[in-house]
Amino acid sequence: SAEDAAKLEGLIGTSLRAKPAKARKILVFHKCEGFVHGDALVYGNKALEIAAAKTGAFQADFTTDYAALTDKDNLFKYDALVLNNTTRLKTKENPAMVPNIIEFVKSGRGFCVIHAGADNFYDAPDAAEMVGGQFDGHPWGGGGTWAFKLDEPGHPLNQAFGGQNFKAGDEIYQQKSPFYDRSKLRVLISLDLSNEATAKANIEKQKRADKDYAVSWIRPYGEGRVFYTSFAHDKRSFLDKARLTHILDGLQYTLGDLKVDDKPVAK
Repeated sequence: SAEDAAKLEGLIGTSLRAKPAKARKILVFHKCEGFVHGDALVYGNKALEIAAAKTGAFQADFTTDYAALTDKDNLFKYDALVLNNTTRLKTKENPAMVPNIIEFVKSGRGFCVIHAGADNFYDAPDAAEMVGGQFDGHPWGGGGTWAFKLDEPGHPLNQAFGGQNFKAGDEIYQQKSPFYDRSKLRVLISLDLSNEATAKANIEKQKRADKDYAVSWIRPYGEGRVFYTSFAHDKRSFLDKARLTHILDGLQYTLGDLKVDDKPVAK
């Protein structure tokens, strides 16, 4: 709606956290072969379109065409690739896609993976490993309000939350190992299982013996950078200033404009 577009403009403002070191271009890929997160696709794309137009922090192109990823010359025109809620991308039918993305990131570019971007790469374990997780169900459904803890309250990519743990309505994924491995990641936010409703949500479907349910993380990968967040199952994350800012800060980290400590920290 026009009202929500205006709200997004107000939340984003006229500048992002970091001043770009140079002109940046991002490619936002939003193809769904599985579950379609309808309003998250629309609101996520709109937020990035507004951020590009109003802040000048980057230019943004949007596509659902695999050729944008399988054509290496095209992909390498960009500074970062954003997967906005893509699901079950067809890696076997597009064999150049995964090697191109991996080389893209290793060569010093960014990879920003939003929510269902982890619901991919079932035939491409090296790409799932690069993301740092893979969808393994969501005991924390979109109808609930869950508690979140900042693993590092003082980390610049958590600045939007003002150092405070918080509660929010969203759908949160549990991540499958070995792709999820804290020793390779800098975990920023996790589910707060000291909160009873969060700890007991569909407990029979919670699969991790270590009870380590990370929500957002970053990692260096080759010369490049990866940001993942489980937030943004629907429009609520994009209409919430803190979570929206967290995602935009994560994108600026992957672009190399927001310099932060991304050294992995094992639990």
